[in-house]
Amino acid sequence: MKRIWFTVLWSAFVISYSFAQSVSGKTGTAKKHQEQPTDWPVLTTYDQNHIARIAMPIGGIGTGTVSLGGRGDLRDWAIMNKPAVGYIPTSEHRGYIGPIFVLYTETANGQRATRALEGPLDVSHYEGPFGSTTPNHGFPRFDSCSFQAAYPFGQVQLADEDIPLKVKLKAFNPMIPGDADASGLPIAVLTYELTNNSEEEVFAAVSGNIPNFIGMDGSDQEIKGRGFWTPYGAKKNKNQFRKGQDVQGIFMSSEGVDPKATTWGTIGLTTSADEKITYRTSWSKDEWGNARLDFWDDFSADGKLQKRPPNIEDRPMASLAVEVEVPANSTREVTFYLTWHFPNRMTWTPYDDGLDNVLTNYYATQYADAWEVAERVVPQIKELEAKSLQFVNAFIGSPLPEVVKEAALYNSSTLRTQTCFRTADGKFYGWEGTSNIEGVCHGSCTHVWNYEQATPFLYGELARTMREVEFGHATDELGMLNFRVGLPLERATYFDRTAADGQMGSIMRMYREWQLSGDDALLHKLWPNVKKAMKFAWIDGGWDADKDGVMDGCQHNTMDVQYFGPNPQMGIWYLGALRATEEMAQYMGDVKFAKTCRSLFEKGSHWVDENLFNGEYYIHLIQPPKSRDDIAPSLLKGLEAKDLGNPDYQLGEGCLVDQLVGQYLAHICGLGYLIDEQNTKTTLKSIMKYNYRDDSNSDFNAMRSFVLGDEKSLVMASYPGTRPKHPFPYFTEAMTGFEYTAAVGMLYEGQTEEGLLTIKNIRDRYDGLKRNPFNEAECGHNYARAMASWGAVIALSGFQYSAVEKSMAFAPFDGKMFWSNGSAWGICEQSGSDVELSVYHGTVALKSFTIADKKTIKFKELLKLTSGESAVLAFK
Repeated sequence: MKRIWFTVLWSAFVISYSFAQSVSGKTGTAKKHQEQPTDWPVLTTYDQNHIARIAMPIGGIGTGTVSLGGRGDLRDWAIMNKPAVGYIPTSEHRGYIGPIFVLYTETANGQRATRALEGPLDVSHYEGPFGSTTPNHGFPRFDSCSFQAAYPFGQVQLADEDIPLKVKLKAFNPMIPGDADASGLPIAVLTYELTNNSEEEVFAAVSGNIPNFIGMDGSDQEIKGRGFWTPYGAKKNKNQFRKGQDVQGIFMSSEGVDPKATTWGTIGLTTSADEKITYRTSWSKDEWGNARLDFWDDFSADGKLQKRPPNIEDRPMASLAVEVEVPANSTREVTFYLTWHFPNRMTWTPYDDGLDNVLTNYYATQYADAWEVAERVVPQIKELEAKSLQFVNAFIGSPLPEVVKEAALYNSSTLRTQTCFRTADGKFYGWEGTSNIEGVCHGSCTHVWNYEQATPFLYGELARTMREVEFGHATDELGMLNFRVGLPLERATYFDRTAADGQMGSIMRMYREWQLSGDDALLHKLWPNVKKAMKFAWIDGGWDADKDGVMDGCQHNTMDVQYFGPNPQMGIWYLGALRATEEMAQYMGDVKFAKTCRSLFEKGSHWVDENLFNGEYYIHLIQPPKSRDDIAPSLLKGLEAKDLGNPDYQLGEGCLVDQLVGQYLAHICGLGYLIDEQNTKTTLKSIMKYNYRDDSNSDFNAMRSFVLGDEKSLVMASYPGTRPKHPFPYFTEAMTGFEYTAAVGMLYEGQTEEGLLTIKNIRDRYDGLKRNPFNEAECGHNYARAMASWGAVIALSGFQYSAVEKSMAFAPFDGKMFWSNGSAWGICEQSGSDVELSVYHGTVALKSFTIADKKTIKFKELLKLTSGESAVLAFK
């Protein structure tokens, strides 16, 4: 690390970081945080009673993924352009045999043992009409198992008294902030670490077995709709052994699946080219379990695989066994690489309009097939692993509460699921979430993606493509931003609807992306439509038709209904958009428009505090329109309230969990307070007072249940005041993205104990026993809004960065704090009177550096740091 030294005359400052650690620890034996160093970092450990639900994605951004199960199995095979929660491909119609890795051992005295490299099956897999329905149920497996994680690194510890080796499965996919391509590789790396604690050498072999299921995405049927369908089913699939310069293994292809299908592609199961191996490209023909028996007898005899002639099955099993000698009191590793390449993705908005309904995945444009992925990526794996480890170690080494690290890091896995994808031009898109087999709620929905913070702070280039799509393609001539974008982009405005919160939040996010990147070219390109989008609020019959700074028109929003009249949720989003637009207009030299936005902001902010704040929190003043004629035609589409004179689905006098969401994003963007500071603090205290549920057993819920039993949460809305007969539909639910938003707001306002308790309660619900720690659900699995959890990192670190002003700021703390701005990242170490700023990836250029927004250092010359460099600031 190259260091640059600065000595600055500055009065000594006190560095303190008083997090409420009392609420950050784990209770019981469900999981615990570990501090002891390991070769791979460990943030959370799940014992054998808390692994059943674990499914950790180990695919890249936009590539699809397979998940590492808590017991060491591979599940949720979502590599064919669709979600596949619960899907395990099999090689036979009865479904007995799916992907499985098996260990053979032989001691010096000839004792042999064979086990599936998995822990015990959970009891939920025991029952079925013909016995267990779980693939591979008939294999003996290890007696004990635990799971350790520090995403993207997952480790499964396996032990059995009858096996002479202890086994650790280490699985990951590269994850490097600021490098979306290196974090978007279609590969899962599986390393079996074999440890021999005896005094004699042990011979071992590990066999990886995967069916060639090309053509099968887990849908179980043809998917039909609007005249288009996805062909389903494996047909004439072929396995071929190949050996290249760096890898060897089985290449899986298909001669029968339509090359235009979303399920057409290739798969690779490989290992290093210098390993001693045996293999099969096919198992024997399956009759009454004989294929399984033949494999077991063959491999259990000596740890080697004897070839079998090709059978006529469409889903032939590929097997690759690696042999290794494990000396006494030593450890050896066996690594497998699973690669895939499925180029064709069905658009989420298929129409018979002459446009192509099949998109091409970005990653598929970088490689010809799964074999090329292996040949090109495997030689880089050690470097990619080291860079990923550098990121994770820096992040979990920060003096942040462990629940904050866990929530932020584990939810970032959503970027690497089928919730998200990239098209051939590199642009990034996201569903809201997914069902087991389909994406849910298409279009990079603005009012959902408004909340998440992982993408801009980890992969800024991807966030900027989302703004380019919104303002470059999805905004019409009037300035209406479609809150769901159609694809291909020629269909961007087909949805023809906007959302008040989505549109205002997108303006704020445009400001955020510009500030983080300093991309003036992007701002100049998109500014005309950003300005139109702001002015759209003022159209006749619009959200603020009288231009008084108060949003009171027909406001479609993330509750999937329309609010009528001024309310905190939409109103504060509006104030944030006015502030963001003011700053952008000023920079663009549009002084008149900047003054207009400033004037409306000041009037609106004052009005909201004077008229919506009831002394405890902000309320909604329901103001029905006089008639439909008073609503702009563009806002009339999809009205939920049928009686506009007395509209249903309003918030009214409720205390809404995310009423301050606009303020939440304003703090993250560095835009300051949009409303009165003291009112903000009081409101957050009221949310804890009225919305907190210490026990969910005694509360009625009219909708979906994401919290049950004695679990703790913040509900969407409470009604200390009068409740409408039919409030907005989700008011009795509790959803993690909204809870994180409130929690981050609390952290910004110094209500640290309450904010951390809220985050802890969420993560206690996702404990591996009841729910998957890597899959926070809302309207679907792996829900985008849950990535609001990254906001807690920003709030507690006090990180603010502007590539426009070339400034960086932090809160005071002790230790080494991770920071990232979407293109560069590193650590900032505060100790005594010194601060050391280090860049591990990317480049930053600074004119000023601030601690706690009080002490600012202005550099006489531009301080430019690139990867591997650091600056030491000595304050005297």
